[in-house]
Amino acid sequence: MNIILTGTGGPLPDPHRAGPSTVITTASTTILVDAGRAVVMRLAACDIIPPFLSAVVLTHLHSDHICDLNDVVTTHWVMTPEPTDLHVYGPVGTAQAVDGLLSMLASDIGYRMKHHADLVEPPRVIVHELTPGEQFLVGDVSVLTGATDHRPVEPTLGYRFSAEGVSAVVAGDGVPCTGLDELVRGADAYVQTVVREDLVRLVPRQRFLDILGYHSTVRQAAQTAQRGGVRTLVLTHFIPTPALGEYDGWRALAADFDGVVVTGDDLTRVSVTPLS
Repeated sequence: MNIILTGTGGPLPDPHRAGPSTVITTASTTILVDAGRAVVMRLAACDIIPPFLSAVVLTHLHSDHICDLNDVVTTHWVMTPEPTDLHVYGPVGTAQAVDGLLSMLASDIGYRMKHHADLVEPPRVIVHELTPGEQFLVGDVSVLTGATDHRPVEPTLGYRFSAEGVSAVVAGDGVPCTGLDELVRGADAYVQTVVREDLVRLVPRQRFLDILGYHSTVRQAAQTAQRGGVRTLVLTHFIPTPALGEYDGWRALAADFDGVVVTGDDLTRVSVTPLS
């Protein structure tokens, strides 16, 4: 199994980082987790185009995690030679978000169907709304949902992906909680959004300080990984975004975790293999 950090940026635009998204791949399955700004460009950079996606999985409906889902849907539709379902999994509320997205695209869909005779029907987006504790298959990957805590954003979900003898958790945003601890326990890898509390507090604006109330700090992510007995902690969706390649200060804050800590720019790949 491979983890690809296709977007490591935050809500604010950054010329070097796409918005939050992560790809989980196995030999036969490709799953996109969240669809932040410029996600399709980042997918293309790692030789993945939307028709190759086995599914899209959403952790929650914050705009920075779904703002380019429309690009995924449209590109999947126009690049697929015949009508093909795009399966989108997410928390309750996902169907409403996708309905709104398709409504926004209605004019474009009409234009393209009038112009291209082979586009015989609109995009086929199949939405699966999930609750914590549900389990389902995407190709050869078993996916387990778990409750996360990103309040007042709710409901929110983390996902545990298991295949090829290993498991990886992508938690999305949120602070430590029982549901996350249960989801992470015994996983080989754990991907977590993180904030640098020390840097956030340097900005004397309440709207920025509010971020601390519902995102894990680096230390909290490290402690969650340590409690869960995780082998590899992968930090992403950095707030505030560091300069490319400058992660020493971030890794130093993960001292409570005695496993491997991975930080990286967009397109960083992490191979997750069984213990020998």
